[in-house]
Amino acid sequence: MDIFTAASRMGRAARIESDALSLGEHGVIGDGLTCALIGRNGAVDWMCMPRFDSPSVFGSLIDAERGGTFRVCPARQPYESVQAYDSDTNVLQTLFRNGSGAVLVVTDSMPWTDDPRSSLHELHRLIECRAGEMALEVVFDPRFDYARGETRLESGEHGLMALGPGGERLALSVGADIEFRTRRGGGRVGKLTVRAGQHLWLILSYRAPAPEPPAAYRPFEQLRSTRRFWRGWASQLRYDGPWRHEVLRSALVLKMLQYAPTGAMVAAPTTSLPEGPSGDRNWDYRYSWTRDSAMAIRAMNVIGYSAEARHFFHFVRDTIDARGGLDLMVALDGQDVPAEILLEHLSGHRGHGPVRIGNGARDQSQLDITGWLLDAAYLHERAGGVLSLRLWRQIRDLVDRAIECADEPDHGIWEPRVAPAHHVHTKLMTWVAFDRAARLAPLFGDARAERRWTRARQNLRREILERGYDETAGSFVSAYGEKSVDATLLLFPSYGFLAPNDPRVASTIDRIQAELRAGRFLRRYDAPDGIDAGEGAFVLCGFWLSEALALAGALDEAMDVFHAHVEAANHLGLLAEEVDPASGAPLGNFPQAFSHLGLIQAAARLNLALRQRDEGLDAPPRLPFDPPQLD
Repeated sequence: MDIFTAASRMGRAARIESDALSLGEHGVIGDGLTCALIGRNGAVDWMCMPRFDSPSVFGSLIDAERGGTFRVCPARQPYESVQAYDSDTNVLQTLFRNGSGAVLVVTDSMPWTDDPRSSLHELHRLIECRAGEMALEVVFDPRFDYARGETRLESGEHGLMALGPGGERLALSVGADIEFRTRRGGGRVGKLTVRAGQHLWLILSYRAPAPEPPAAYRPFEQLRSTRRFWRGWASQLRYDGPWRHEVLRSALVLKMLQYAPTGAMVAAPTTSLPEGPSGDRNWDYRYSWTRDSAMAIRAMNVIGYSAEARHFFHFVRDTIDARGGLDLMVALDGQDVPAEILLEHLSGHRGHGPVRIGNGARDQSQLDITGWLLDAAYLHERAGGVLSLRLWRQIRDLVDRAIECADEPDHGIWEPRVAPAHHVHTKLMTWVAFDRAARLAPLFGDARAERRWTRARQNLRREILERGYDETAGSFVSAYGEKSVDATLLLFPSYGFLAPNDPRVASTIDRIQAELRAGRFLRRYDAPDGIDAGEGAFVLCGFWLSEALALAGALDEAMDVFHAHVEAANHLGLLAEEVDPASGAPLGNFPQAFSHLGLIQAAARLNLALRQRDEGLDAPPRLPFDPPQLD
């Protein structure tokens, strides 16, 4: 949808009367190294440079006063605005209209190059007046290093230069004669009037020696090249179902969240956006989790993006090789995730702190990750990739280590801040590790390992069915010896452990819906986790529920659940980690890879189910990369 189609639907327009926007009132652009979140008010409210996990340069999303911003908007409020992506791209347009009918369009992009290792580290803003005359305000207020040090601004012939305490440099090149003055609270503000037919460029360049005339950046050619790249990439989509627009937008988001130099995927480009209305559940997601990469390999292969799937796998492979083992999470270059610390000088999103950088879950024991790795390796082979003997030796050691650890408790997928337990999901994924390893072993003539892992798979399956299923409650449970359920139990049929029509699967789905449904959405669990604050419903879990229902033959119900979660996206189709069940407002880090991966997988499953129903086939909708079902 282009910006003028979007603008014609003025019911989607927002009347802007305050600079403090909600989370959902933002779009995102990126260049394969970092992202910028841009609000409907024309403000760059979040951007880290030069990569996703670098300190923020603009951080008003997590502190409206201290964080820093770069805003372009009409000088006098109120006004209306609407946002849309240029068709099949990650080029974002924001249209402003004031009471006199003047129309202004701001086109935001980060140039995409053929060689991401030599990224331009630039943000380009094209300002065009399409009708009437509008007074415009430009606010430039960068705050390097999460606003922990002083940022100095200097005026130059072609714009402004921001200098940070650690040697950081950020040039703002201005394509018009704007007189900037010092702004109360910091930064600079400039005003000008633009008339119909006029345009100007504002270009941010990280580490530039000085502001240059915008024409020196060849901005129109950079914009055309970036559009060509995204449209060419979008044309590779191999999904022809009824939710093509939503699937493509999710794929475009995932492409933006992949750190191009290494293939790593960030869970989200933000930190400390609260998962509940009161804050405290605020975490830094700008790192790469093994399970996220495994999910991405599955989802991207399903819709035709095999190259991206290979890049995700190669990053995991290279990280194992470099680190000599498998880690829960790593930084984007494969190094250690920083220790978790609080930034006490920042107030948090809309005042709901704390603000954290680094992630304390890096030190947790999460034994399910071997299963995610083996599932990824199995998918890689099925999609045409080749496992090397070197990697196979490493995998073999990891699977044998998983046998040794099979009786140990762990913290589990949800990263609670409580003592370890024998999580049933961890046992399931350990079973997946044994199953996929046994299937891969014949490729390497490893009959002895195949027999060993087959026995381990059989033994663990018996254990899960005996200790993970509560006969009294009639369902699987979240951990051995516990009574509660959690949403990961929906994955039993998806990963080939039990048939979709198994009565134990059906009764577990029923119980999860009875106990974890929150309106149209689904909570991931309802049990103490060591954190006092509440949270919303988990978007990924809703898509898991939709898939489980489709596999069980409840297609209409599956589609109702799917539509509820698709509608939880914002005006641009972007999904957060969680959603407030009462208001539908997004919660948590944004946009969230987990959520968009879940949408792609569920959309593919439902599309297949609809086709099978139309053809009169009565069989579970099994996707091409689903694992074979054991008897």
